[in-house]
Amino acid sequence: MSSTSELAKPAAAASPPRALRGVAIVPARNEEEAIGGVVREILAFDPALEVVVVDDGSTDRTAAVAAAAGAHVVRLPFNLGIGGAVQTGFRYALAHDFELAVRLDGDGQHDAGQLPAVIGPILAGEADIVVGSRFAARDGHYRSPLSRRLGIRLFAGIVSLLVGQRVTDTTSGFQALNRRGIALFAADYPHDYPEVEATVMVHRHRLRLREVPVVMRERSTGSSSITALRSIYYTAKVLVALFVGLFRRSVTPLEEDTE
Repeated sequence: MSSTSELAKPAAAASPPRALRGVAIVPARNEEEAIGGVVREILAFDPALEVVVVDDGSTDRTAAVAAAAGAHVVRLPFNLGIGGAVQTGFRYALAHDFELAVRLDGDGQHDAGQLPAVIGPILAGEADIVVGSRFAARDGHYRSPLSRRLGIRLFAGIVSLLVGQRVTDTTSGFQALNRRGIALFAADYPHDYPEVEATVMVHRHRLRLREVPVVMRERSTGSSSITALRSIYYTAKVLVALFVGLFRRSVTPLEEDTE
């Protein structure tokens, strides 16, 4: 597979572009059946990527399986939730001076073969954060439970109004970020359903957001922690958080200026 630097190389470039140090952040909790395949698939896409699995207080062999597959594992002493686990990954990326980060979930739903589409706008300098959307393509076949689908559509409509651009998949965790995006999310990242609030944060910090269509898999192992009742609960909670966020007097500044 091509490396992340090769993907950005123009056909008639006089000299190759400077390679970006890249990291793949994979939050996971009790995903021992899927995590090994996720790590191996990422490394098959680009062996130069450092794969960091953030083990969010797993009670199974997630950490051991991830390490055996070739990942660096950051083990949290207890369950912080998806927002805390993801922010831990971004803090790791910032502290270790990575210039490019991709995020994939540990359950295997995100196909590493789709990474060129997600990384491309970052390498081309066209975006600071790119989100792989299940719903951007007209022929998308991804199907989620009705309660979650309704919540996703509601969030997409509200967030589109708030940020002044059309977004279709505000709960997607399939992302690529440059150094500015890494710094922002390392400094401040929401918790429950974090991607929804994070999209608004990106807009408030004037970072460039891009969606690209991707194909995602259905979960093949384990089970989602988001039930129908939890979907309703989270929908209400995130809507309140979005409303409160509109009246925040200040937002956390970026830790560094990379312009």
